[in-house]
Amino acid sequence: QLQLVESGGGLVQPGGSLRLSCAASGFTSDYYVIGWFRQAPGKEREGISCIGSGGGRTDYADSVKGRFTVSRDNAKNTVYLEMNSLKPEDTAVYYCATDYDSGPCIVGPGTDFSFWGQGTQVTVSS
Repeated sequence: QLQLVESGGGLVQPGGSLRLSCAASGFTSDYYVIGWFRQAPGKEREGISCIGSGGGRTDYADSVKGRFTVSRDNAKNTVYLEMNSLKPEDTAVYYCATDYDSGPCIVGPGTDFSFWGQGTQVTVSS
């Protein structure tokens, strides 16, 4: 079974930075597309980034492009989401997800992913 655990969330001031981690267990994450998603209270889940198998392709939602960077550390079997220039509207629970065959790395609603982490809260506030 594909298991994912997110960490790294917290409270940060506007303009600040956070790095989220998505640690994989039970599988080699480099073989699979890993997606990042977020959900704010009262809003639908939003796909924000993904990284393809082998780390060859990345994709970002317009809302985070130029501010967020996704990467892999295969030695640690972990995917990271570096978040800079954070805004209050980035406040949400952030999730990573994967699946055996989710298709290519293209940011979307996440309906192709069956395996999800528990989420980590990110709050951007002064």
